[in-house]
Amino acid sequence: MRHKHRSERDKLELFRALPGDLAPRDAQDLKAYPFFSLAKTQRIVPIDFRAGSISIRAETVPKHGMATLWDADVLIWAASQIVEVRDAGLKTSRLIAATPYEILTFVGRGTSARDYTRLKAGLDRLQSTTVMTSICQPIERQRHRFPWINEWKETADANGRPLGLGLILPDWFYAGVIDDALVLTIDRAYFDLTGGLARWLYRLLRKHGGHQDSGWSFDLVHLHAKSGSLSPLKHFAYDVRQVVSQQTLPGYELALTRDPNGAERLNFNPIAVAALTASVRRRGLIPNSEDNL
Repeated sequence: MRHKHRSERDKLELFRALPGDLAPRDAQDLKAYPFFSLAKTQRIVPIDFRAGSISIRAETVPKHGMATLWDADVLIWAASQIVEVRDAGLKTSRLIAATPYEILTFVGRGTSARDYTRLKAGLDRLQSTTVMTSICQPIERQRHRFPWINEWKETADANGRPLGLGLILPDWFYAGVIDDALVLTIDRAYFDLTGGLARWLYRLLRKHGGHQDSGWSFDLVHLHAKSGSLSPLKHFAYDVRQVVSQQTLPGYELALTRDPNGAERLNFNPIAVAALTASVRRRGLIPNSEDNL
């Protein structure tokens, strides 16, 4: 008697995404290393990063291109759901069901047919981008290969209108999110950052600096290598200077200095809550107290 083949989906217990405005969470390992393309234009060139015992290689296919930092918003949504469900004492799973509306609104996108089409294109890039890394492996030099999404499936009504999405996360990502020590809350203003470099820098600063009073600094040559950017160093440095001049990274103040050897460094410090509130008020995003009198 032949046994019916069971797909991965059949073996996983589905959990339905929770409604509501959840706190955005991100996996720490995704912040510190170059896993995604920083550009919205299609990237085919692999990401190949090595530093000590850490190695990362991300590859894709020409049809879809490399997963981008905007595509990774789906993983932030998924991580936020898993942590919320776990903290509520409920059972989590790598198989998550949600509506496109729930995902798009969580990451600050529109909900038009065009936005949904872009979401599906992002899911395709996440599934077609494969990563091989030594991070989180028990044995040095051991590698783990996986796509960012094992599979995704959409359901529709009789007229073809989308009803929902189901996606399966890779166990490498899921294990990192389940471990509370490997997850950080991020500022919701992150989703408003329009530049790939600005997004990547915020994630990096959040990982390395957190809320340390003393801040942190990075040599620009090291930053360039760690970003996985295809831009030449001089163009990368120019783009960093633009981010510093705009001061748009939520919760951090940036500055550029030169060390005694003449190397340019990016320095950042967490903005105190009072100073941050004053800055937001000056920009007219929240009213002065007397405005309510």
